[in-house]
Parts: sequence; C-alpha cells; structure tokens
Amino acid sequence: MSQDLESEQRESAALPPVAPAVTAELVAALSPRLRKRLDAGVAKLAERPVVRDGDTVRIAVDDSTAVELHAPGGAVTSAEAVRCGCLLAPDCLHRAAAASAAPIAEPEAEPVAAPPAEAEPATTPNGEPAAEPGAAVDSGAAQTGSEEPVDGTEPEAERATPEQCAAARAVRGATTAVLEAGTDGSGAVLQAELLRAAHTARLAGLPRAAATAISVVTALRAARSADPAHRLADLVTALRDALAAAHRIPHAVGPELTELRGTVRQPYRPDGSLRLYGLFSEPVLTASGYAGAVTWTADAEGRLYQVSDVAPGGARRAVGAADRAVRVGDTALTHRELSRAGLAVSGATVSPTGRLGAGAGVRAVRASGADWRAEPLDRLWAVPVADQLSRALSGGHDLLFLDVTLTGTVREAAGDSLLADCGGVPLRLTAAHDHPALPHRDNLRLLAAARGSRLRVVARFVPAPHPRAQLLATEHPTIPGTRVDAGLDRLLRADLPASPAPVAAAPTPDEAPVHLLRRRVHQAASGGRLVLSFPGNTAADARRLSRHGLATAGDLVEELHAAAAERSRDVFGRLLPADTDRFARAWLAAARYTDEVDRALCAAAWGV
Repeated sequence: MSQDLESEQRESAALPPVAPAVTAELVAALSPRLRKRLDAGVAKLAERPVVRDGDTVRIAVDDSTAVELHAPGGAVTSAEAVRCGCLLAPDCLHRAAAASAAPIAEPEAEPVAAPPAEAEPATTPNGEPAAEPGAAVDSGAAQTGSEEPVDGTEPEAERATPEQCAAARAVRGATTAVLEAGTDGSGAVLQAELLRAAHTARLAGLPRAAATAISVVTALRAARSADPAHRLADLVTALRDALAAAHRIPHAVGPELTELRGTVRQPYRPDGSLRLYGLFSEPVLTASGYAGAVTWTADAEGRLYQVSDVAPGGARRAVGAADRAVRVGDTALTHRELSRAGLAVSGATVSPTGRLGAGAGVRAVRASGADWRAEPLDRLWAVPVADQLSRALSGGHDLLFLDVTLTGTVREAAGDSLLADCGGVPLRLTAAHDHPALPHRDNLRLLAAARGSRLRVVARFVPAPHPRAQLLATEHPTIPGTRVDAGLDRLLRADLPASPAPVAAAPTPDEAPVHLLRRRVHQAASGGRLVLSFPGNTAADARRLSRHGLATAGDLVEELHAAAAERSRDVFGRLLPADTDRFARAWLAAARYTDEVDRALCAAAWGV
C-alpha cells in the first residue's frame, strides 16, 4: 500500500475529538510508572491502523488488542466511552494514550434564545441585568427587596468569585509548568494538567481562560509532532494570553472582569434578507485536528459575511472542502463557486462575527457575482489603508484589501516572503499556511517571478515591526477579471507574464532591535527556563536596547535572565527549587511589552 493511500485511509478514520475533562481524568488515573511511559504510548498509537465503524473508532494496539473510542455525538464526552481490550484495562496506558492523541473537543455552546429583532438587550447600559417586563418599579428603579444605597454611595464593583479565582490559579499554575519545561518537556502529562485546568475554568464561568489554556495544548501538540502548520509565534501568543488572563482575573473588577471572563459561543441572530457577493475562499487546517474551508462574502454596504464548513479532519479534507456544497439553505453552490458568484439569502441568521447560519428556516439561491474592480466590491479597496490598519489594530476584522505592485522576494527564517509596494509602503506577503498539501508557498514562489505586476489582493494583517500580511487571494497576474485563491488554486508558470517589468523595490527602513527581547521570549517558550539560565551577552544587549530608546526592554532582558538563573540554597547548601512564579511574571512582562512595541512599530511602519 502506498504512503499516500495509507495516509488517506487513516485520515478518513481520524480519531474523534475528546473532551478536555476526559483526557485529564484518564491521565490522572495512571500510576506514576505508567505516566512516565505515556508519551511513548501516544507516539506508538499514532502509527497504528485506525478503523471507523459508525460512531466507534477502533485503534489496533496489536494483533489481538484494540482501543475503542465511542463518540455518538461526534465527540468523546466520558471516560467510559474509551475502552481497551487489554488485560490491564481499565487502568491501562492505552486509554490515556488514545485520548491524548485525539483532537480536543470544543465545548458545547450554551443554548441562548434569540430575542425578537425589535427587542432591546436585557441589560442596562452599565451591564447590570435589566428589570423584567411588568416588574414593580419605584421612581424608575426596579424593586430588589433591599435598601437603596445611602448618601449616594456607589454599589461595589463586581469581582471574581472564589471558584473563579481558584480556577484562574489552576490555569496559571499549569501554564507556568509548561513554560518551565518548554516544548520538549511538556508531554502528555503536563498537557493533561492544563486540560484539567481548562475544564475547571469552564465550569467556573471562565470560557476565555479555558479557551486560551486549550490553545496552549493545541500549539504544544503541533510543535511536538513537527506539524507543518506549527509556528512558534502561535505558542508564544497562547502562553501569553493564558498567563495574562489567569494573572488578572483575581484582581479585575467591572468591565475588565467581564472581558476576561469571555463568553461562550455566541448565538446566531436573525438578519432578514441578504444579497451577498463572493470574495474568496480559504482552506482551514488547524493543529487541533479540524479542517475545511471558509468562503468570505460581502453585501452592497461592504459588510463581510462568512460561510464555513469546518469539521474534524486533516489536509485531505481541507483540500477537498472547496468543492463541497455550501451549507446555507438548499443551494448547490460549492465554496469555490460561491467565491466567484453571489448568493441571495432569506431568513438569514448571523453570528456576531459574521458567520452565516444554516438553520432550517434559511433559504438561499444562486445570484450573480461581481468583479473586484466593480461595484459593490470595489468599495472594499476604496477604504484608505490607514483606516483598514486602524480597524485591525483596534480589534476589528483583520482582512486587508490592498492594491500592490510586486517587487521580488526577501529570505526569512520561515521561508521566502513576497515583497510588494503598497502605496510606497514596503509590504511583506507571507504564506497563510505551510502545509505541503496546500499551494500557499508554491503560489508565493511563482508570484515572485511576476515582478512589476499591479494586482489587487486580499491579505490577513499580521502584527509585526514591519508591514506584513498573509496573502489569501489575488488577481490573476495575466488574465484580467480572474481571481486566485492562494490556498486552493495553483498557479502555473504559464500564468506568469512573459517578461516581468523591472521595478525598484521600496527602501526598507531600519528596525529597532526589539528582536533581542523577542528572541528570548521565543527561546523560553520553546526550550523552557533553563535556556535562559545562562547570562550570555545579556549586558551588551541591554545596553544596545537602551541606546535605541528601549531602556525598558533592556531591563526586561536582564530580569528575564535573572529570574531564570535564580536558585537559592537551604541551610545545608542544597539547591532549592527555582522560583517558577517569578520567571513566569518576568516572561509575561517581556511578552506583553514585545507585543505592544510591535503594535506601535507596526502602526508607524504602515503610517497609521
């Protein structure tokens, strides 16, 4: 059997997602001896044959033993649903290894009834619950059964509950342990502790902290499995967000606490009738085991909507999802077709992020599309680049609609980037995904040979000290009115202009040496605390940062190394355990500072 065929068969029988609490429970039940063997067990099961039979997925441990994962609703939600036929079951290694090798199941959304379109939100402007209709009122205030504040005193701001504080400490402790160990040391046991903390946070009403903890586990698994989609920056971001949320929750009040708590997946709201125009499609392939496609559309006012088809799977599903029918109404349009056509929707339901629902009451039919250079899509490119960047930096959607001139390539550690001139700004366009099954990287390489081509592109903003974005779609370099989805369509050399026009590259401005701090933040996330326990050229780098007006960055470099190297001794001269909390605080401060400086430098580089 060829490797490609074997890979396809294994992907078609991919392991079902397993709830975080299930993995944590199975790993916690292992004896200390079996915990030491867990990582080897996960690696062994990853190479064994997988067969799906209805809602049951079976992994052959050997010729006579198999592990079964029962997922009647598409995910494994209880430890009893993971069964093994070996003699040591249910206390065997195989059950915990199977759960640790499977994707992480997303938490189920809480059912929330959508209010009528004309109804006001059931909260007051300051976020407090509004009075129920018909409730007794006195001078405009709802009767609560308690005395009103005396002398105009303000009610005490809401604080985190004791359960939430305990859950935040659990997330912080588990994340700190991962930062201490680094990627290589954060095996299935530490991952299970983080999943347990995530489950505790979700039960305590902290969905944002739970999601960030799961993101850390997802990034760790991608790094340890050498997943082509893994990027160290993703792991750093996940660790930073998890530590930051866990650090602030016990001290936050009011709106800050509300933001840190986050919300469970928000419900879809009625949005009447929509006339949409296809923009582009992009493949989805995540390290957590989900794959599919998302097609972006816009209405006549320039509002963006997405049609999504994402489910458990791998690269094969990501490649094939573009030719699946979209799940909106009863239309037979595929994602690839919708990206170039239009859609008329009635009874539409839309999530707060613009994702179209596929409920039974939704009706949709094919309609005509529009060229990027014609109305109404042309107005997306008419928005000044500075305004688009301000929107992305302030938390709005991160898509950029740009007119660029291709100027060449620049070599980077993660691969070559495509250089383009965007209104005098030297822009680096990078691959949105590095998996070899997707054409992102190959298309960038071919477009680099089309120097001088003036194209409209859609890109995803990437915060960096220099202008940077991921190329998602572009006009065809030689066929007017034709679009190329960078992650789905493959360009050929025949698609390139016969003789590229000579063009002078825009000058690249000098960059501030914030990379001296960023490099250490990344080194700690990858290699753990010990990597920074040796001073090296810390003093010289701190002085260099100070000379460039980044004295705070220099102080953070020195504190990061000092916290990593600090080891006290007891009265007998024996080394005491390292102060992991101090190191975590120093690392978090450095990561947050680097992120803010990058955002400021990014805004300046784009001219915002």
